[in-house]
Amino acid sequence: MADGDGPATGIFTDGSSVPNPGPGGWGVAYVVDNEVIDERCGHDPDTTNNRMELTALIEALDVIPEGTAATVYSDSHLAIRTITEWAAGWEKRGWKRKSGPVENLDLVKKAYSGFKARPELELQWIKAHVGYRWNEYADELASRWRDS
Repeated sequence: MADGDGPATGIFTDGSSVPNPGPGGWGVAYVVDNEVIDERCGHDPDTTNNRMELTALIEALDVIPEGTAATVYSDSHLAIRTITEWAAGWEKRGWKRKSGPVENLDLVKKAYSGFKARPELELQWIKAHVGYRWNEYADELASRWRDS
């Protein structure tokens, strides 16, 4: 950690939709020792927060070269737990939940298979809106579409 600014190295992701559902955006920042190596962002005119969070995680897979060990940060407990805890069971049950269909199945499958294929990447939750520099930056990237 860097003196209360949060991690100085990693891939920081965020997604949002305002209102939810409604128009939204996603952002990804690949940072090494507080230097931005790569950043990406995008927009969807009709989406949800969860779709944008998952999209950001999928985009993160393309930002860092294969074989490069790194931590991928998201402030979405739901997105992290979907990929690290729940998706394996859903896959075994034919992509079904015990309580009904898997929401955002297209993105869940893509994120799950992407991270499964990249064991050098660790997914980790990071607290939102507490001043962590690069998480706030990913949030700004996810909101850029509003300025255009």
